[in-house]
Amino acid sequence: MSNTHAGYLSLASATLFGLLFAVSASAADVTKLVEPCFSCHGKEGNSTEADVPSIASFSDKYMGDTLNNYRNKVRPCIETEYRSNGKKGQKTSMCAIAKELSDSDVQQIVEYFAAQTFVRTPQKFDAELAKKGKGVHKLRCDSCHGEGGTLPGDHAGILGGQKVSYLREQIKLFKEGKRPMVKKMKPKLDALSDADIEAVINYYGSIQ
Repeated sequence: MSNTHAGYLSLASATLFGLLFAVSASAADVTKLVEPCFSCHGKEGNSTEADVPSIASFSDKYMGDTLNNYRNKVRPCIETEYRSNGKKGQKTSMCAIAKELSDSDVQQIVEYFAAQTFVRTPQKFDAELAKKGKGVHKLRCDSCHGEGGTLPGDHAGILGGQKVSYLREQIKLFKEGKRPMVKKMKPKLDALSDADIEAVINYYGSIQ
């Protein structure tokens, strides 16, 4: 083998090693960045906490908007606490957490969770209410939350299979004007009675 060919091979090997090292380092950085999220939202974003949503598969657009809303305190800064890991029991809020994230951090976090698989929550629901709620969803919600609110590509979170207690609390915040909503959502939500809302929540809970 000529010295020239050997030099090319050596350069190619060094370049490949450098790329692999960069990818490995990047993966390690992302893992370190998202691990604190697992404390509340569960491993890979699938929560076991009744009041904490599963966020696996949420679109990067929806999650990016959500984190920016918390950074700007547009969404309520509800106090909570870390559920596990070294910070278990420490008080915090999503606004406090989001405030510490750079734009690059946000981008890496949303891309990570968008690539995970959403695990639907096994939970109790009222079958009769769920049946009624399916009709309510079809009439009022389906245009933005397709296929029972299970499509990440709608950029509207995931409702089907989500924690019913969490959904109930978030709808309450929407109704009270404490959480912002897109303009076309308000008249549809205002048209729902309390009974309609409870029915549609049971419908989402029935998707398991």
